[in-house]
Amino acid sequence: MSQLTDEQGPARTPTGNPSGARTAGVADIGDVADEVAARVVTVPGVEGLHPGRFGEVATYLPGRRVQGLRLDGQRLEVHVVLRFGVDIATTAQRIRAAVAPVVTAPVDVFVEDLTTPTAQTAPAPPA
Repeated sequence: MSQLTDEQGPARTPTGNPSGARTAGVADIGDVADEVAARVVTVPGVEGLHPGRFGEVATYLPGRRVQGLRLDGQRLEVHVVLRFGVDIATTAQRIRAAVAPVVTAPVDVFVEDLTTPTAQTAPAPPA
């Protein structure tokens, strides 16, 4: 199992967290992934998580996977779809702040796509 260090203290070995991701108070990697996903989609401007072009971006768990998140031993990758027009840098900072209570590892935010406003339906021509 990997040894982790942080600014607050000496190396420690995570328990119950096979990815080795530095987490704050959550021991199970499935719980971490679920909590991170729930927090990310509540950030204003985030339309959803993105699984990558071929579905390769995911945290793999027994019997399931959490798409759009990749937790490894040192970092968290968050792949998102944003609403067109939002400030990308501000939204990335909000994502990092939203997951900070759960994951203490560095967070990399990847904007995979943007949603465009839905087309306004044109008024019907006069009859």
